[in-house]
Amino acid sequence: MPLHFPRSWALPEASATPESVFFNRRSVLKAMGAAPLLASAGALLPGAAAAAYPYPRTSTYPVDRPETPEKLATNYNNFYEFGTSKYVADAAQALKTSPWKVTIDGLVEKPLTLDADELIGKMALEERVYRFRCVEAWSAVIPWTGFPLAALVKLAAPTSAAKYVRFETFLDSAMAFGQRQFWQPWPYIEGVTVAEAMNDLAFIATGAYGKPLPKQMGAPIRLVLPWKYGFKSIKSITKISFTDKRPVSFWEKLQDSEYGFWANVNPQVPHPRWSQASERTLTGERVATQLFNGYGEWVAGLYTGLQGEKLYM
Repeated sequence: MPLHFPRSWALPEASATPESVFFNRRSVLKAMGAAPLLASAGALLPGAAAAAYPYPRTSTYPVDRPETPEKLATNYNNFYEFGTSKYVADAAQALKTSPWKVTIDGLVEKPLTLDADELIGKMALEERVYRFRCVEAWSAVIPWTGFPLAALVKLAAPTSAAKYVRFETFLDSAMAFGQRQFWQPWPYIEGVTVAEAMNDLAFIATGAYGKPLPKQMGAPIRLVLPWKYGFKSIKSITKISFTDKRPVSFWEKLQDSEYGFWANVNPQVPHPRWSQASERTLTGERVATQLFNGYGEWVAGLYTGLQGEKLYM
């Protein structure tokens, strides 16, 4: 029987900051004598784009819960490069994010190696509010700043032979002590199909909560795939490769019976060691999990004809 995903609209248009208010922010600060402070703060951040935060909120995707408070979302993170605790924010400050090179290669017409700031400068940034669902059955609602992954795909101009996009993070065990665990398959690798990468929901995040990304959230750029479990949203990307071979991810290499390539959220498919029917928000509520994390209307069609695949692990 065909699945029906009812449309659930999110933030009303009235909730967005008016354009005139947003662009008048600097003149107001200047009148208050705050412009020198603003310029000084911007100078501490890498790249000219840092001074422009926050960017206008343009998302129309469904958000049926309040945003998670910034203090909670920035202090409860998985970042195994800096330890297995959720409280890695202090340890992650060792991450050196400037300079930060990003290589785009593989089956592309335009292989590139750019500084992250240069890559970000080529894109039109916006803010989107997305649900985030961890495979460990906790969740958050986060306002991300960034650009559609599709824009990066278009910049790279993949050839017709490219079927997958492979992402790779940094490898520096002197900086990131978690990478000294020799039994783990560093560096962190993830992948999606080109079709998934071209879906408008797929997002490259450069910021959160109206600011550049904090290090523990994956600075300077990370992937955000809101319909998939969070481990697919690789942090601190250094390499993006287009390939005709399906990438094998970090977690697949560790335990492929529990963590697969697709990892789409489905409350009816339990993890081998716990239920996925509900989730705990970072503010403590227990809520029901939704198929594709509530984004089925936009992504379910990506998986037509893949009934033989393990789409939900």
